[in-house]
Amino acid sequence: MLRSQGYSLQSNRKTVEGKQHPDRDAQFQHIAKRVRAFQRASQPAISVDTKKKEPLGNLRNKGKTYCLKGNPTSVKTHDFPDRKLGKAVPYGVYDLVNNEAGVSVGVSHDTAEFAVTAIHRWWTRMGKKRYPSAKRLLITADCGGSNSPRTRLWRWELQRLANKTGLAIEVCHYPPGTSKWNKIEHRLFCHITRNWQGVPLEDITIVINLIGSTRTEEGLEVHAWLDCGQYEKSRKVADAQLSTVRIRRDTFHGDWNYHILPSR
Repeated sequence: MLRSQGYSLQSNRKTVEGKQHPDRDAQFQHIAKRVRAFQRASQPAISVDTKKKEPLGNLRNKGKTYCLKGNPTSVKTHDFPDRKLGKAVPYGVYDLVNNEAGVSVGVSHDTAEFAVTAIHRWWTRMGKKRYPSAKRLLITADCGGSNSPRTRLWRWELQRLANKTGLAIEVCHYPPGTSKWNKIEHRLFCHITRNWQGVPLEDITIVINLIGSTRTEEGLEVHAWLDCGQYEKSRKVADAQLSTVRIRRDTFHGDWNYHILPSR
């Protein structure tokens, strides 16, 4: 009866955006403007974020991969996490100019300390060689998670990074609810997911090798490193520590756009 009246079985479609911030487009334009300015000055501009945590073990991984006909890879029937193996936590740093990325794969918690450590590792192993005369660093990031501008630890760790590298760090955050427009999502993470589809992520070595072997026809190059550090959740930053952060907020949405300057 339903089919005769024009009905059919259909899945849900994500089309309702919900409430949007009135300065959403203006912030997008501001980020694009700052990235272009850094590119013209041959200064590094990066996009950062944490990819979805992946449970390790002989578990089903979505997608398909080539196997001999009639001989698919056998995995566990239930996807219960293995506490001994834990999870892989990939934090990506994507170079917006050179189409290359460094991914730190952690085995602990996704904290601001872990995020800034990943940025520092990228700078030490890749960025410093690519930009030997760099004086500034632009970071574009989401408004939530380990790189949230509301997190004290994020600002404190950025100050430590600025002091170690001597770089003046400029940060631009995407408005809330717009993380899918972050460049790293569709220039890096989607390709990593495609590269390991259908392959069980049995251990951390497999994860690192699959991330590091990700390539595209457009020339994307990815490097992956293991981070064995143990990062404490809910780590507190005292008022006295926060007062030493040399932060300079922009006149346009200083909550999203600000500079962290090295200590004198």
